[in-house]
Amino acid sequence: MNIVTESKISGRPVGEKVRTRPVRMVRWFVIVGSLLALLVSALVGFNAFRSKMIAQFFANNKPPPATVTVAQARSEVVPNLLTAVGDLAAVHQVNVVPDVPGRVTEIKFTAGASVKAGSPLVQLFDGPEQGDLANYKAQATGASLALDRAKQLAARQFGPQSTVDAAQATYDQANAGIAKTEAIISQKLVRAPFDGELGVRHVEVGQYLTAGTQIVTLTDLSVLYANFTVPEKGSAALQVGQTVRVAVDAYPGRTFEGKITAIEPQIAADTRNIRVQATLDNPDKILKPGMFATITVVLPDKPPVVTVPETAVDYTLYGDSLFLITEKKEDNGKTSLTAVRTFVRTGNRVQGRAEILSGLKDGDRVVAVGQLKLQSGAAVAISTDAAPPVPANPPRY
Repeated sequence: MNIVTESKISGRPVGEKVRTRPVRMVRWFVIVGSLLALLVSALVGFNAFRSKMIAQFFANNKPPPATVTVAQARSEVVPNLLTAVGDLAAVHQVNVVPDVPGRVTEIKFTAGASVKAGSPLVQLFDGPEQGDLANYKAQATGASLALDRAKQLAARQFGPQSTVDAAQATYDQANAGIAKTEAIISQKLVRAPFDGELGVRHVEVGQYLTAGTQIVTLTDLSVLYANFTVPEKGSAALQVGQTVRVAVDAYPGRTFEGKITAIEPQIAADTRNIRVQATLDNPDKILKPGMFATITVVLPDKPPVVTVPETAVDYTLYGDSLFLITEKKEDNGKTSLTAVRTFVRTGNRVQGRAEILSGLKDGDRVVAVGQLKLQSGAAVAISTDAAPPVPANPPRY
């Protein structure tokens, strides 16, 4: 009896051959994967090494210190000034015009000349008025004789008092006619109302002038007004008698002193400014009415404040700042200087120096020249050049 042993049952059909992966292909995948891993490791290591070497290079190769000019902050009393803009006006200035109409018969002045008060300028035709004056004088003479006779007769009781009164009235009327005619004749001769400088002539001989026609301008240049406005917040510091300094574009570098003589008692509702008037002498007569002027009011001194040269402060939209010089000890024991950007609160700028209200103290050293090439924390070296001097004619603010 034959016993048949069954083979192990699998999921494959009976008689199918088992497929196996070739050994060479598995080996190839292993080799390629190892090479890729080595390549990636080499790249990562190279990048780390390069970063380390770059950092070490910049750490050991610091740029040389920048050479700058240094100035020392100092506490001082700064002039307390209030600056405004305005214009100049004449104390006495008129357009010379005739009071009555008439024809110009004579021009008695030269354009641009200096005249005294009462100097004749223009003569208008006054022939009819001169005839009327002669007529009234003749009437006055006759009336005077008639009045004398009437008085003599009345004194002897040969005439009534009414005759004396009538003669007196006639005489007075004649004198009134004389006074009126002389006044008209005086109006026909146009005179200078005050001492001053004449302008350009606007009339000609033979021209008929109506009352009010401009003949010439007359200006007294010996004393001028400086009119200016001040914001409401500055009005409390103003007082009559304070000194003002006036500067005009026509004469750069020169200032003219005057005194405040009038302060408007009310503040303008639309601008919230107060109008101020100062008076200044003009002996050389170089200032002219209508000039644009920068007026500086000298106020009482304020307490001392820390100041630095204007060139040391950087004015930006982010705030005002400067570079403060600080000392730092190195590992080798040497002292190095560093410029640190420090934000400060500034005040006025006067005579080339800027007020520092906070952020700086007396004696601190700041960079006055050369800060454009600096960054905060940069090493610096002090230049042997002196700090920039205050300009002889600093800009006006």
